[in-house]
Amino acid sequence: MSINELKSRVENDQVLVLERIFDAPRDLVFKMFKEPEHLMHWWGPIGWELPVCHIDFRPGGTWHFCMKCMDRNQGEYYGMESWGKVVYKDIIEPEMIIYTDYFSDADGNIDENMPSSEITLEFIDLGGKTKLVNRAEYVSAEALKSVMDMGMLQGITETWNRLEEHLNEVK
Repeated sequence: MSINELKSRVENDQVLVLERIFDAPRDLVFKMFKEPEHLMHWWGPIGWELPVCHIDFRPGGTWHFCMKCMDRNQGEYYGMESWGKVVYKDIIEPEMIIYTDYFSDADGNIDENMPSSEITLEFIDLGGKTKLVNRAEYVSAEALKSVMDMGMLQGITETWNRLEEHLNEVK
């Protein structure tokens, strides 16, 4: 696998596995996922910003955030907000973060009509580089299909490209 290449596969019809190698040490890549001052620079697809980012980074803690489209060239999406809420289950620094990812509203209420996912982020040390493995398990193949149909794969590709850019700026 070359650096910058996002590999994706589906297992058991309801688990999306994403892998990518970042040219940065594992401790630094892990830090990007725990500190709001870093997340606000890269989380979300191109043209989207993170105006709200409240993190309590511990097992049982939450991350409540808002992605907002700030790119006028994105037409109907301009000004749109997408709220999310993460509930952390387990954190093994700097190796793994396990959490449940929900769609929510601005008050942090979970949107039961949208599919949630169980996420395991694994940070694998490759001696100065880091392999990031994201396993997202959905309740059904239909739930996974619905987020794929929303363009999630393109969004994650753009998000991880922004992460790579931010890593290059801070290392």
